[in-house]
Amino acid sequence: MPNQENDYSFWTKYKRFATTEILMYLIMIVGIALGIIFLS
Repeated sequence: MPNQENDYSFWTKYKRFATTEILMYLIMIVGIALGIIFLS
């Protein structure tokens, strides 16, 4: 049972990290797209 709890905490941490990573990339892509639209 303690092993399962460890797995759970690891996955929640990883999911949170992955979510922030995806949000960062989305903001970057949106920013680049807006820059291209405004510059062209």
